[in-house]
Amino acid sequence: MASHGIEIRNLYKIFGPDGGAFVDLVKQGMSKAELNEKHGHVLGLKDINISMPAGGITVVMGLSGSGKSTLIRHINRLIEPTSGEVLYDGADICKMDQAQLREFRRHKTAMVFQKFALLPHRTVMENTVYGLDIQGIDRAESTRKGQYWIERVGLAGFENHYPNQLSGGMQQRVGLARALTNDADILLMDEAYSALDPLIRVDMQTVLLDLQQELKKTVVFITHDLDEALRLGDKIAILRDGKVVQQGSGQDIVLRPADDYITAFVKEVNRGRVIQLRTIMRPLDGQPEALTLPADTVLEAAAKVMTTSGHSTATVVDPKGHPVGLIDLQGIISAMVTPTSHADRPIAAE
Repeated sequence: MASHGIEIRNLYKIFGPDGGAFVDLVKQGMSKAELNEKHGHVLGLKDINISMPAGGITVVMGLSGSGKSTLIRHINRLIEPTSGEVLYDGADICKMDQAQLREFRRHKTAMVFQKFALLPHRTVMENTVYGLDIQGIDRAESTRKGQYWIERVGLAGFENHYPNQLSGGMQQRVGLARALTNDADILLMDEAYSALDPLIRVDMQTVLLDLQQELKKTVVFITHDLDEALRLGDKIAILRDGKVVQQGSGQDIVLRPADDYITAFVKEVNRGRVIQLRTIMRPLDGQPEALTLPADTVLEAAAKVMTTSGHSTATVVDPKGHPVGLIDLQGIISAMVTPTSHADRPIAAE
């Protein structure tokens, strides 16, 4: 398991023949539009600072053109940065030589793409063990590993099928099996589920969450879909025009959107299915209530239990069953319906 997450520090990407020449101008405040109009260069990423926790899922979210795919391609250096650092396990990926980079890509990272990127003339099994073949691993050993992951992603019995015999959701499972067979610490998922039908997409999210509970990979997941981000992300970073506009837990972002742009994003969210009791509970005082609910229960589920059992208050407990707070039905309902406008909250310090 990865001992460290990924640290992205002061990362800039300017596309064009002479990007490095313009970093200082951008730092001094030159806009994306001006850089393009005056100098014919495109600002891809501007001063990105994100800590991606080891063993967690970091979701990078934004509309198309926000820089999220550019960002994920810096982690395995498919795109060369203009300036800044991408650190993993203390090493700066941006400074690796070709041999180190090849080693890092082969053994530390695996990527799952939106378009599946399966090899059409190879079977499910052959696609799954492709990375191991490149590493020169014995076929018997790689087949054993491949079989294990094919079964884990729910494709037992399809080992000898070809990609064109599979549905989109199944092809994406092959992509996931291939990535996991590689046994990499870092899983990079670029809009991996965007091409799938909504129900299959939710299925695949569940597959990832179930596997992640056990594998604790360092996952970087790119999406433009807020529901997906909230369901998957231990941490979410929202990009706009190549800049991070907000980062934090899904709870933070839904309850305390940083600006109008994010407020517009989160206003469609079903808050009752996202916000957890731990986020809105108040401190314990006096005797605990008879009804207890886990701290990670979402509001909708809590309201259902409380109304069914006829309780208007409950004690919130941690995973060990220790009381950590109190909650009442009134508080739950108001958190479900009223977005906190940012007019009436203190602005967080920079």
